[in-house]
Amino acid sequence: MIAPEALECLDQLTTPVLLCNGSGQIEYTNGAFCAWMGIGARRWFHQNVEMLNASGTSLADWLARALMTGHAERTGVLKLQPSPDCDREAIVTISPWKGAAPGITALMEFRVIDDAFDQDPAARWPQAMQATLKGLAHEVRNPLAGLRGAAQLLARKRNDAETRPYLEVIEKESERLLQLVERLLAPKPEHAFEAVNIHEVLERVRLLTESDAGWAVHVQRDDDPSLPPVMGDRNRLIQAVLNIVRNALEASASEVRLRTRVDYHHAIDVLGAQMAMRVDVIDNGHGVPDALAPQLFLPLVSGRAEGTGLGLALAQEIAREHGGMLSFRSRPGHTVFTLLLPFAGGAPAPAVEPSNA
Repeated sequence: MIAPEALECLDQLTTPVLLCNGSGQIEYTNGAFCAWMGIGARRWFHQNVEMLNASGTSLADWLARALMTGHAERTGVLKLQPSPDCDREAIVTISPWKGAAPGITALMEFRVIDDAFDQDPAARWPQAMQATLKGLAHEVRNPLAGLRGAAQLLARKRNDAETRPYLEVIEKESERLLQLVERLLAPKPEHAFEAVNIHEVLERVRLLTESDAGWAVHVQRDDDPSLPPVMGDRNRLIQAVLNIVRNALEASASEVRLRTRVDYHHAIDVLGAQMAMRVDVIDNGHGVPDALAPQLFLPLVSGRAEGTGLGLALAQEIAREHGGMLSFRSRPGHTVFTLLLPFAGGAPAPAVEPSNA
């Protein structure tokens, strides 16, 4: 039985939530959920979450994934239709809830689209946009393969110590971009994540950035070395952070700081956890224009005439793949992109919270 104090807290929430067991059987719905759906609590009791009839996906599959990984899973925008006259849209966060009560294993939170003040418009990418991205990927695949082959050929012909490191960079980056293209063209695979040291990811980004921009930018590391690993795809995380840093360079930044910390403030709202890893990319560029801010994470949206508008959209997609979220705040001379990620094996022991300065 759920503790009365816990039920009282859930009933006071204005956000629709439900509690379910490992099989997806609903054990509790709060008042906000029932009011939003227009269906009383008794109708929901012991029904399966599949009764919500989420279009194009299975909430039971999302639940199983959250319970298997041990961290929150966040969907895109889902259309829910539990009955012919009940048509709702929401972003659903499924969070494992250990020790709440016997039989209760997960909490589902529904971010109602009409009320989601911080809704990411990228969650509504139309199918035509996805087709555009696949078309672009197809066009660049052959030139990238040619670039990689040319680098390999040059490496065999010119094996001197001065040239070889640069050819290795070309070859490795071509290979990484080819893998990215193949991901865009292939059906979305199941995640095969492993424990990743985020500081190794950031060091790789620093080296690549300074190799690209040279003296024009200074990249500074500000690490919390006590942080445990995250579960993820190392190359995808490199791509996400690198895209954010390159966005800073395009905004005329001369200084970029890569900072890692434990996040205590937004983890519950975003990841359904008490703590999360926070990666901040801080730059001194001219900032994000106000007119561009609401669409910043949409594909093909760029503040530059020659920009592709794909970098930040892809970074946000990668954040979602890892059960996380990418957000930003900006003013001229100080822009911060924040990547929140769940820890691999639970959160570290509580410590004194570092300054956000």
